[in-house]
Formats: sequence, C-alpha cells, structure tokens
Amino acid sequence: MFLTLYFTILKPIIIFGGDMQGHHLILGELVDFITGETIQDTHDERYKQRLSRLLVEVKGYSKKEIKPRRELRVSAGEKNAMIKIDFEINVSGKIDMIIKYGPGSLITRHRPALSASRLVAPYQIPIVVVTNGEDAEVIEGLTGKVIARGLELIPARSELLKIVKNTGVDRISAKQAEMESRILYAFEIDDSCPCDDTVCRL
Repeated sequence: MFLTLYFTILKPIIIFGGDMQGHHLILGELVDFITGETIQDTHDERYKQRLSRLLVEVKGYSKKEIKPRRELRVSAGEKNAMIKIDFEINVSGKIDMIIKYGPGSLITRHRPALSASRLVAPYQIPIVVVTNGEDAEVIEGLTGKVIARGLELIPARSELLKIVKNTGVDRISAKQAEMESRILYAFEIDDSCPCDDTVCRL
C-alpha cells in the first residue's frame, strides 16, 4: 500500500513549454538524487529519479551502491557505440543487478537487457530488471526467465544479497561477449531513432 501511495504522489507534473533536444522534451534541469549532479529534466528522467528514490528509500540500497548512467561500449564488426545502463547495483563487491529503463513494452527489452548483463562485467549479472517506470519485470540473468513482475518486486537489498550468495559466478567467454555485443548493437543502435541522443555512435 505504501508503494502504491508513494508512486501516486510522485506522478509526473505536466509542464507546458520546454525545448526539444533529440527526441526528448527538455523541461529544465534537476538534481540527480543519487549523485547530486545537475542534469536535464525530461519525462524519462523523472521516472528514473523515482526509481532512484524507490531503490534507496524503499528497497534499502545506499546511494554508494548505485551507479546511474553507466556507460557501456558495444560493437558490431567495425561499428562502435556507447550506450547507458540506467542503474548498476553493487552490494557484494561486484555488480549484482542492472536496471534498464525504457518507455513502452517491457517484453521487447528483455533481450537487449540480457545482452547488457553479459557485457558490463566478465561474468553473468545475476539479476536484470527492465522497467518503463510504471511496471517492471525481474529477470534471472543466467536463464533469461522472468521471476517477478511489478515495481514492488524489484529485489530489496537483503533479498539481492541472498540471491547473490546462492548464485555461482558464470564467466562470459570472448565468443559469447562478441555475440551479445552484436545483439545489443542491433537493438540499441541499429533500431534506434537517428535523433536519439541517449546513444552515441563512435
């Protein structure tokens, strides 16, 4: 009930006006909840900021355990680009969970998020979350199986520690990393809008 109230109170405020940059409406600036940096205020960023507060204020993570906007280099043959992982969570001395945000359908984001979970480190990230800010699906990294649905079921810190404790370290081979990079490039770069300024073609 608290979580429902929490997200109801924090529904986006409609602001008229603002500048378009890429395909995002820039509403001004805001201070990032995790890092304290001043960043652009967009509708997508407001969802991400609410996710930040959820992770800290409800799920029990410290700000030091959360890395937002983690850059990841991907390639497909001679083509290279930089994408961003919205949240990288570290509670055990290594990356234990990543969260990938994107508006719209969640199911279409499963595969690229899994690919990202096999590229941000030389091992398989145990938990992968895809979310559109209103809903979420929690995926087991190794199998790709959806194990929970709903923002309220994103693992809390104590739950993630238990999951990590019972999960082995599965190394990612160079061959698999190359394949996952190509898959992620196809989803995030080849399939992106040319005006999308959240990715950077190198």
